[in-house]
Amino acid sequence: MIRNPLPQEWLSKDYSQHKIADYKPYNFVDGEGVRCSLYVSGCLFACPGCYNKVAQNFNYGHLYTKELEDQIIEDLKAPYCQGLTLLGGEPFMNTEVCISLCQRIRKEFGRDKDIWSWTGYTWEEMMLESEDKLQLLSLIDILVDGRFALELKDLTLQFRGSANQRIIDVPKSLEKGEVVIWDKCVDSQRYFKL
Repeated sequence: MIRNPLPQEWLSKDYSQHKIADYKPYNFVDGEGVRCSLYVSGCLFACPGCYNKVAQNFNYGHLYTKELEDQIIEDLKAPYCQGLTLLGGEPFMNTEVCISLCQRIRKEFGRDKDIWSWTGYTWEEMMLESEDKLQLLSLIDILVDGRFALELKDLTLQFRGSANQRIIDVPKSLEKGEVVIWDKCVDSQRYFKL
């Protein structure tokens, strides 16, 4: 069964081991454009049908290092690379690692490189979460929210696995105080641009 946390029940400081399940430079599947993808270790949602079940373990993989961070920054310098994607595991249960990297990206690239993240939290749950989660959220451009729901699985959806998940424009949503769907989402109303 999928776990549903109370607000601020699952804190990064209590669970994160600062481990990375994988790092994949220059891929095309984890968001718009060519991306560098960092898969953090650890997730408590335990969604049935999770595509990356091994990364649910907080001790899986290897420690996040300055050398890896430097490599990610170097890879992001490629002019054809659009940005970074945070996946997992659960990025919002690894906030120390993710905040450090996202702050460095903002320092070195400003908004020239975008940052995407997937999370099992819904936007509404995130608004009730801890300061570190909200700080990480403020550094992100696009958030794919919500737990993967096997009964709503739809492989035709853009950048997400189940119909309950949304592709959210974070800066616009924070400014407006409500969810604003990414304007390039072609299927938010089951409409496909041909």
